[in-house]
Amino acid sequence: MPTPTARPCPSCNDAMQLHVLPGQYSGEVEIDFCFGCQGIWFDHLENLKLAPAAVATVFKEIHHHRSAAHRPLATALRCPECRGRLAQGFDLVRSGRFITHRCESRHGRFSSFASFMIEKGFVRQLTKPEIASIAAKVGVIHCSSCGAPVDLRREDACSHCRSPLSLLDPEAVERALQTYANAGARQPASAPADIADALIAVAKERSRAQRESGRPVVEAGLVGGVLATDLFSAGLSLFGSLWE
Repeated sequence: MPTPTARPCPSCNDAMQLHVLPGQYSGEVEIDFCFGCQGIWFDHLENLKLAPAAVATVFKEIHHHRSAAHRPLATALRCPECRGRLAQGFDLVRSGRFITHRCESRHGRFSSFASFMIEKGFVRQLTKPEIASIAAKVGVIHCSSCGAPVDLRREDACSHCRSPLSLLDPEAVERALQTYANAGARQPASAPADIADALIAVAKERSRAQRESGRPVVEAGLVGGVLATDLFSAGLSLFGSLWE
């Protein structure tokens, strides 16, 4: 059962939520979530110690909290153990390139939800025809790796961190879940039009929720007058009631 922990989030400093998950071979792994900042703190090498079922559980927790209010990451992230500044770097796996934030004293690393999904193979890279199709409806998306805006009308990769554009979609998730937890029935892959429609729906839903909460509407929904949102959130929305 998840419980609050005294550890502060490396970004917002709020108490993170502790989850105890099965480790490989034997034992348990304790990881800390901040759903507001969409990040996970792993002690040193804990991201490699998760049992297959634990990886699937992390994905389901991320999906379950997909509607939580999101905060942008702070410019400087701090280790929850030593409070030293986390060093930003990159890792490369088969699924793509992703950003990591590591404690230089080897206490651990902070991963965004999107980076975790890339690391564990829940995404696939978009093809050029898919990017062109999405660009016709959406125009600008936010890079899943670093969060920078990407103008799909002019770019097919992030100009800030050079990560390829990737999507969390049902077919990629199905393969990953079968690898990690022998998950069930096959889900159809999303067509480019479905992805674009999901992106639009995510942006509209966030604006609606902000208005209803009384908070000012964040203009990150528009970049240069063009609709902008992120592929990661759209990918989560494609699953709808998968675990409801």
